[in-house]
Amino acid sequence: MERVLPLLLLVALVAAACGSDDEPADDGPVVVVTTTVLGDIVSNIVGDRATVEVLLPVGADPHEFRASAQQVALMESSDLVVANGLGLEQGLDDILDSLRGDGQSVLRVGEQLSALRRIEGGPIDPHVWMDPLQIVEATAVIVAELDRILPGGGWGDRGDDYAADLVALDLEIMGLLDDLSAGRVLVTNHDSLGYFAARYQLEVVGVVVPGGSTLAEPSSSGLADLVAIIRQTGVSAIFAETTEPMALVESVAAEVDVSVVELFIGSVGGPGSGAETYIEMLRTDATLIAAGLA
Repeated sequence: MERVLPLLLLVALVAAACGSDDEPADDGPVVVVTTTVLGDIVSNIVGDRATVEVLLPVGADPHEFRASAQQVALMESSDLVVANGLGLEQGLDDILDSLRGDGQSVLRVGEQLSALRRIEGGPIDPHVWMDPLQIVEATAVIVAELDRILPGGGWGDRGDDYAADLVALDLEIMGLLDDLSAGRVLVTNHDSLGYFAARYQLEVVGVVVPGGSTLAEPSSSGLADLVAIIRQTGVSAIFAETTEPMALVESVAAEVDVSVVELFIGSVGGPGSGAETYIEMLRTDATLIAAGLA
């Protein structure tokens, strides 16, 4: 067994060197990004001045993702690895720590932001991208890191343009939610809308899966309390994520006779979803939330 594992790793590394879907172009800098959301954000900043490689496929849950040996090799050979951090990519944390220890440039963007939210009785909420103004700050963090390791790329100009688009998105979302004079309370699958709620004056009153990770297990007493909260507040929908199983959410919704609205949170959407980019994703989510609360 001691000789088999190194052999498997060698085969994977040779495959990465010989060509695959993850193989970056051999000219210019390469930035490896963990999530599809961050992939779109970084792509908007670097444009055609760098190759952006995204580890997670569209629709994958970042809380559960594990990197292949080929993807580890890709991170090792890149100019920069960009992750969300704050415990979002739990299956990658040890690898990212090891890469940084070996001298690789690893940027955990979320950990550099200033207005982080702590989940009640738990860790820092990792879902920072659900507030576009957090990503305005994140854009500046990414630009600064690119300037440090790849000076002269003109990253700041594109970063400024993208930040302006994010500010415009923020105003657009405010307009979409302005008419919700009442009923501004949310029940979610897990604690993923805290930043969105704080930014747009909504309140998350209950979650199906406790905490900021989808890997937690709800208790029967917790679910009973949630059912009571839904009945007391009169919410009309539970907001779930496209990356998560729906059985438990649908069971709770059926018990209290409310609808389930799927949002794009952990991943951008596929072709035709209306959420193919980060900006489109947040716009679509805001539209769905406004309709679900109306």
